[in-house]
Amino acid sequence: MEYKKAVYAGTFDPFTNGHRDVLNKALKVFNEVTLLIAVSPTKKSFFSLDKRMDALREMYAQDSRVKVDHFAGLIVDYAKKNKIGSIVRGLRPVGDFESEYQMATMNHNLYPEVETVFFLTGSEVNYISSSLVKEIHGHGGDITNFVPEKMMELFK
Repeated sequence: MEYKKAVYAGTFDPFTNGHRDVLNKALKVFNEVTLLIAVSPTKKSFFSLDKRMDALREMYAQDSRVKVDHFAGLIVDYAKKNKIGSIVRGLRPVGDFESEYQMATMNHNLYPEVETVFFLTGSEVNYISSSLVKEIHGHGGDITNFVPEKMMELFK
C-alpha cells in the first residue's frame, strides 16, 4: 500500500465537530493528515495560535496519523515543501462548492502535483461553522454540541 499524506488546513478558530467529521473521513483514506492552522494576516483570531495548536495536539496525542502544524503562506507551498500530495477540504450542503472549487483549481495550477479531495460533512454537523459557534458563545448560548470537549476548555 502506498503511503498517502494529506493536509487539512483552516484557521480552526475553533476546531468544530464539523472539522472533526471531515478529519475522521480523511483518516479512512490517508495514512497521515496534517491539521494545518492557516495563519492569515487579514484575519483576527478569537483564540491564539498557541492555544489552538496545544488543544489540537492534546486532542490527537494518541493518534500518530494526525500531525498538527501552522503556516503563514500558501497551502500549496506547505504541501510542496512537505511532499504532501493531497489537500483535504470539507463541503457543507449550501454555498461551499463554488469557492472551494475555485480554490482547488487555483491550487492545482500553482502546484499540479497536488489534488484536492472533498469530503461531505455529515448531516448531523453540516450546519456548524466556527463563526456561528463564536456568535452563539458571544451571546451566552450553549455550544457544547458543536465543538469537541478539548475545544470547550478554551472557552472557559
